[in-house]
Amino acid sequence: MKKFTYAAVTPPGHGTPAMAFGKHIVRMTAANTGGSLGMFEAHIPAGEGPPLHVHEREDELIRVLAGRFGFWCAGDYVELTDGGCIALPRGVPHRFRNIGKAEGHLMVVVTPGGFEDFFSIVELCRPETREQIASVAKGFGLTFLPDDNRQVA
Repeated sequence: MKKFTYAAVTPPGHGTPAMAFGKHIVRMTAANTGGSLGMFEAHIPAGEGPPLHVHEREDELIRVLAGRFGFWCAGDYVELTDGGCIALPRGVPHRFRNIGKAEGHLMVVVTPGGFEDFFSIVELCRPETREQIASVAKGFGLTFLPDDNRQVA
């Protein structure tokens, strides 16, 4: 991996698509940034979002590009719309859901980088069971937790 001593750029309309758990576009990778960060876009259908989970390796910064999302983190709940941002710390359980009526769009930055490859690996491996998904996730320092059926506040 090269040192991060140059600009990392992704022109509009570029990126690497990954169609695991919905549509993701990887815009920057750890390999492009000397491991400093990764960046991807996520297109989330109405009513959808990941289950409660923990990232052991990276902090996650999310900007809502379009839509309305509910975020749960460390017992707190917040709703954000277009332009809203949230920073989610590593090691703390969190989740989010598109609570709008249409597909939503997020920009996600993880630091340090590496997690952005998760969706491409899942697409390549095509795990079918929860156990298989958990095994792939473990390789990325990601753990899915039992969900306590949190409802929108």
